[in-house]
This record gives sequence, structure tokens and C-alpha cells, in this order.
Amino acid sequence: MTRRPASAAAAALGVVAATGLAAFAWGSLVERNRFTVRRETLPILGAGARPLTVLHLSDLHMAPWQTAKQEWIASLASLEPDLVINTGDNMGHLDALPGVARALSAFAGIPGVFVNGSNDYFGPVFKNPLNYLTPTKKRDYDPPDIDTEALEGFFENTLGWLNLNNDARALLIKGTRLELFGVNDAHRGWDRLEKLPGEIEDLRENIEWDDAPSDREVLTIGVTHAPYRRVLDAFVTYGARAIFAGHTHGGQVRIPGLPALVSNCDIPRQQAQGASTWSHAGHTSWLNVSAGLGTSIYAPVRFACPPEAVLVTLTAAE
Repeated sequence: MTRRPASAAAAALGVVAATGLAAFAWGSLVERNRFTVRRETLPILGAGARPLTVLHLSDLHMAPWQTAKQEWIASLASLEPDLVINTGDNMGHLDALPGVARALSAFAGIPGVFVNGSNDYFGPVFKNPLNYLTPTKKRDYDPPDIDTEALEGFFENTLGWLNLNNDARALLIKGTRLELFGVNDAHRGWDRLEKLPGEIEDLRENIEWDDAPSDREVLTIGVTHAPYRRVLDAFVTYGARAIFAGHTHGGQVRIPGLPALVSNCDIPRQQAQGASTWSHAGHTSWLNVSAGLGTSIYAPVRFACPPEAVLVTLTAAE
């Protein structure tokens, strides 16, 4: 039997190590700052409705020093969205609120809604990245508290956005009547799906649609941070025509051309990023999952999965 010379094996190991270092350098220094806008079109409006543009922002994981990310997000106001949907995990540091404000203040006065992720309650802590490959493993962390009240106050009072954490609200935009409902972070088990039917019923009983065409159907949208199956199934049951979610980071580190290696929830890995459909009990909704705009400060790397905001155009169905 012929043995490979030790020098050849060492050379091969050197090539592998160098490739790994180059990939890590690209992912940590270049790709995680290569902010992109993904564009989607969903034909779900009623006949004759004017198109609506929805800017979907998620998983900013903002840190105070990330000024380039703050400036890039603020520049998205030039897209002139009709509605902003924020699916949580805005905070990536205990002192991140001024940075979040610098990024999002440009959207003040533009209709918006939000739900929270766990990082809007707790500061980041170091976690073994391999834990994401064993999602059933119990993990105990004692992270520091975020000033959630101040964050929500900024969203509600400064930006004028509506809080959808286990709640339902309504908006009238360009003549289209929107019912929007959402849940708090399902990854932590804070979703209260049993509460939503009552909230939706109360909304429908009390809302008055001023200046809306009387024959125009209502568009229902569901919003969640983490796209767990139980949440998506319930949203479809409750009549959502479109669902917006984040949390997955699109897998964050991927093999080019393949689905996400992990989704950090129970959604199929091939739906961990992008626009797809979700069916349950004979009904189907559009599902848009954002890969998000940030990473934990303890895992600052992306590969084959650049950070993204999503501009979704809602049009009349053909």
C-alpha cells in the first residue's frame, strides 16, 4: 500500500486552513456589511387597488458603533415605502437605542407596525455556534435586560408605529383597508395565539373605515419574529393573505446554492429566507422571511447570505 508523503498531507491541510481563513475573513469583514435590498411582488390586493410598497426590516442587532449600517438603513427612506413592517431583534447591545433611532428616524410619519424578538428584551451573550445545530438542547443564559419600554416608546411615539405583540390593529393606506395582527417572540414561547381571535374580532367590531371604497376587500397580514409552524398555521387559519417573519438570519452561514443549514426554528430550511407560500387546512398564504440586517456581536460573520432589507410590492391579483 502506497502512503501519501507527510509533506503532501501537510500541504493539503494548509490549503484547507487557508481557505477557511479566507472565507472567515470575507464573511466577517466584507459580506456582513454588504447590505442589499431584495425585491418581491405579491399579487394579493383586490381588483382596482393601487399598488402598495412594504419595507420589511428585521434583525438589525444594532450596536452603537455600527454607523455604516445605521446610515444605510436610514437611506432606505428614499424608497418611499407605504408601510414599514419591523419583525424584531432590533437591539444588539445594551446601549443600541441611539443607533436604532439614527437608523429608523427617517421613517417617522410613515405607517409602520412592529413585533419584538427576544433581543428586544435581553442583551446579547456569547453562545456556542454549534448549539444551533442541536436546537432541542436546553440552554440556560442569564442575559442583561434591554430597556424595552424605551424601545417601544420610540417606535410608538416617535415613529408612530403600531405594536402588534399579541395584538391586532388596522390601517387604511391608499384606499386599501389593512388588518394586521402579530405575536410576541415565538422562539421564547411568548406568542399568545389563543388571544388573537378575540383581538381580531374586537378590531372588526370597532373599526370605522373612513374614505375607503365600500366594495374593497380587507387585506389581512400576519407578523411574527420567529416563523414557527404553529404560528404560521394559526395565521393562515385566521385569514392572513401574507405573513412577514425574520429570526432565521437566512441561515447566516450557508453553502452557496444550497438551502440554509439551520433555520433556528422548525420551519423547513428551504423556507428560511425569501418569498414562498405556506399552506394549512386547505388555505394558503404568502410567506416572506427576511435574512435580516445584522448578526450577534459575538458571531459577526455571514457567508453566502448577505444582510438584507426586503421591498415587497403588493399588487392587485390578476
